[in-house]
Amino acid sequence: MPKVTSKVLINAPFDAVWTLAQNVEDFPRIMPDLDKVLVLQKGETTPGTLRTVTEWHGKIRQFNRSIVWTEEDIWNRSKGECHFWQLKGDFTEYKGLWKFTPQGEATELDLEVEYAFEIPLIGALMKTVLQKLMQSNADMMSSALKTESERVARS
Repeated sequence: MPKVTSKVLINAPFDAVWTLAQNVEDFPRIMPDLDKVLVLQKGETTPGTLRTVTEWHGKIRQFNRSIVWTEEDIWNRSKGECHFWQLKGDFTEYKGLWKFTPQGEATELDLEVEYAFEIPLIGALMKTVLQKLMQSNADMMSSALKTESERVARS
């Protein structure tokens, strides 16, 4: 299964980055390829562990197509991790991991996404285009979280 990764150092403390990352319903404001994100369920499973179920509505401009999926996220504060996976939707398979590591007053963010997205009659060239789009999206998400976290930390 194809995988993309993105890593960024955010000049904001762990708590600020962690809190902003969990507010996925605000992501469409900072990510142009997202139309909306709806929080369907949200609750603590154990102290320090949050479970969310969210519905994502995005677009793949290059393929002139919308994409929708519902994912489950498990946010473990003590480990600084969020594991996520698709419950249903347009991906054939979709899962990944956010890792937040305090670095003094900064936070290192590592994002890993594994995916399969089968489009009938898609060829090797289109799979290469899709790989580049997924990488671009991961980098855009990391960059948007960095920009927003640093903006909030300055104010």
